[in-house]
Amino acid sequence: MSSSLMSSSLYTPSPDRYDGRMPYRKCGKWGLKLPALTLGFWHNFGGPDATENQRQMVHMAFDCGITHFDLANNYGPPYGSAEINAGRILKDLPRDEILITTKAGYDMWDGPYGEWGSRKYITASVDQSLKRLGVDYVDLFYSHRFDPDTPLEETLGTLNSIVEQGKALYAGISSYSSEQTREAIETCQQNRWAPIVIHQPNYSMFNRWIEKSLLALTDELGFGVIAFCPLYQGLLTNKYLNGIPEASRAATTDGLLRNEELADGVLNVIRELNSIAGDRGQSLAQMALSWVLRDGRVTSALAGASSPQQVAENAAAVSKTAFADDELAAIDALLSQVTLPPSLWAGE
Repeated sequence: MSSSLMSSSLYTPSPDRYDGRMPYRKCGKWGLKLPALTLGFWHNFGGPDATENQRQMVHMAFDCGITHFDLANNYGPPYGSAEINAGRILKDLPRDEILITTKAGYDMWDGPYGEWGSRKYITASVDQSLKRLGVDYVDLFYSHRFDPDTPLEETLGTLNSIVEQGKALYAGISSYSSEQTREAIETCQQNRWAPIVIHQPNYSMFNRWIEKSLLALTDELGFGVIAFCPLYQGLLTNKYLNGIPEASRAATTDGLLRNEELADGVLNVIRELNSIAGDRGQSLAQMALSWVLRDGRVTSALAGASSPQQVAENAAAVSKTAFADDELAAIDALLSQVTLPPSLWAGE
């Protein structure tokens, strides 16, 4: 018997997973609740087979009360492998106690029908995702990005079809601007389609664009927000406090951090933020997650991990989401010293 199968058969979820440590927040006015922290599969879940480390991260997450697991069709590498590995691992967990979510919008296969928001692409994508995950339905299916060349009626009508067919329970959008978001919500309302219950934007201390108008819009129209990249690709962790480590994403040729984001001024601000976190009894990563969750309009913070210990550390952040006024003022003063280029996934 393989080690992965042995691990699966031996795992018993913690009986304390719903002991109150992990709060569950409603998606706006809708009945769906998410844990304050969601485990993301964007990085560290690709590869030819599910690893013991991947399995232990998911088990740790569930034992901490994290019931929401976030994917997309092209997560890997290679594309699709994160969904395959997730399907193998999530079989260890009781299906009716967890939320499995996935998306379509970015490039997935070659040719004119392999990305964006057409009915052709999204319909094929959801069927492929269900097959890779090995499930009959996902709990939430997203339009991963706004398509400027496809009418919203086509993209959102396809999401409605997916919900009507029972392939997803809820529909969501990601990285839409405030204007695009309002139009999406109103289009669904006018056509009596499956409502958009959540928006997944990029939001962190270093990327605060949703504070301009999107958070007010979610409050007005009654849908949820799940913030991705709350740790800004690892920049808001202890990884860069002493410079750029050779093993970091930033040091690789395909790193997601740009030169401007690793300038001395930015790294100095990170060190000052770390000092504030220490005074709060938190790591920098924990404080960054708590800061995102300080606003009750944010339903969940979406973070990946590379080890079960990191999952547990991140989960502990949900216990300290309150900030004193002087802490917020000090953080704002530091963040005002940093001007970074627009995020690649900002939705601005």
